[in-house]
Amino acid sequence: MYLEKLKLDGKVAVVTGGGRAIGLACSTALAEAGAMVVIADVDPAVAASGQADLRKLGFVAETIQMDVTNSKQVTEVADKLVAKHGHIDILVNNAGIARSGTAGEEVSDELWLNVNDVNYNGVFWCCRAFGKHMLKARKGAIVNIGSMSGYIVNRPQKQAYYNASKAAVHHLTASLAAEWADRGVRVNAVAPTYIETPMVRSVPGVEAMMKEWLRDTPMNRLGQPHEIASVVHFLASDAASLMTGATVQADGGFTCW
Repeated sequence: MYLEKLKLDGKVAVVTGGGRAIGLACSTALAEAGAMVVIADVDPAVAASGQADLRKLGFVAETIQMDVTNSKQVTEVADKLVAKHGHIDILVNNAGIARSGTAGEEVSDELWLNVNDVNYNGVFWCCRAFGKHMLKARKGAIVNIGSMSGYIVNRPQKQAYYNASKAAVHHLTASLAAEWADRGVRVNAVAPTYIETPMVRSVPGVEAMMKEWLRDTPMNRLGQPHEIASVVHFLASDAASLMTGATVQADGGFTCW
């Protein structure tokens, strides 16, 4: 009974930014559970790389180019995929950028808009476009990738713009969940700690900052992409049928202190 609820056979799942790092782990987890995965990415090469990785594992996957900051294109992609497959059952809003190191008083309009266009506006455009189809079908699960930064202020790096974008994702998650709960669509989020990805490793001065990050993490380690994907899989499945509006903190205990 319980393992059956974790299966996603016959489901169609769209994962934004699903070709690498956390996104690829989410794509893999959903595919392993039986879903047909569509990797939506602004970079076709990244999407194709993720598709190749999934196919090596014997999983079915498609790719489609989509810029989450382009609301018109997002709507067109959602309509196209529903026309092709008949339904979209799962949406994972993973696409995001992490830019840090600029103090609040030095943040340019370009920096603020860039981070929020991807991390917040992009999540809403996708929820709106795919959510309309889910609401019409009266079923669907959306999982947004937030961040523990939506709850705390990171140190030592300065990144008010990033933190604000993720806090907005958390509240958007709860707000849409409340609106859509009685129409069959669940909306949840995951708030990860620092995850060991190329993006995190490329942050200037990361080795020095990591000492502080680990000091503030009870588990004293970075998270791994598969650990976030496992939570996403659960929230996307019927095992989480009573959950909506939740933001699950997968943070190694960081927010306990």
